[in-house]
Amino acid sequence: MELDIQRSLGILSLERGTPPGAKPRAPLPGSLMNPATFDFPVISETVEGAWADRVVQGDPALEPAYIAAGRRLVERGAVAISSNCGFSIRYQLGVAASVNIPVVMSSLLLVSTLLRELPSAAKLAILTADSNHCGQDLLGLDNRAERARVVIAGIEGGTFWQNEMKRPPPWTEISDIEADVIRCLARLRETHPEIATILLECTAFPLIAPTIRKLTGLPTYDITTLCRMTLASIA
Repeated sequence: MELDIQRSLGILSLERGTPPGAKPRAPLPGSLMNPATFDFPVISETVEGAWADRVVQGDPALEPAYIAAGRRLVERGAVAISSNCGFSIRYQLGVAASVNIPVVMSSLLLVSTLLRELPSAAKLAILTADSNHCGQDLLGLDNRAERARVVIAGIEGGTFWQNEMKRPPPWTEISDIEADVIRCLARLRETHPEIATILLECTAFPLIAPTIRKLTGLPTYDITTLCRMTLASIA
């Protein structure tokens, strides 16, 4: 008997566990895991051992687990693969080399493209969950002039960051994420008024992307932007 495998967007997921007393929550509108975000089925595979703190810090020992989970997604019908942590970009090459479908692990893959959309005097702002670990090595830029046009700020130390570093991570209210990001962005724009485009690294930030666009009037990209573009290229 053949299995009915549905063509889907595959998500490589962090370890989450279940906080005591927590009830399962449906994916929020606009989130990476909500099929309505893409008008396309979404499936996921948990990457064994991929707790947020290990992925943010770039533990190289996680690469085999990422590759194994990516292959499981392909077996289940994934036609493209992404991840629910932007810092998973460190495992992009390993996963892409192990499957025969498009792999877009992080919105940071858009950095080079977005810079080329802007005037040479304009800057690209990257808002991240942890700027201490979102360095130039993740941007894919060799040109120093291009690197100088990228400014990075994070919400490390905030409510969301503190929760995500726990095992298991408790739920963070969207209002708390929004407040942390808006404060972070305000400081960054004050220092760098040349900012013309915003890129959200964290995969929780798409939930507040509409607020950021309305507040700033600036083009704002995130992981769902990249996933939509990738799915649009697949027949």
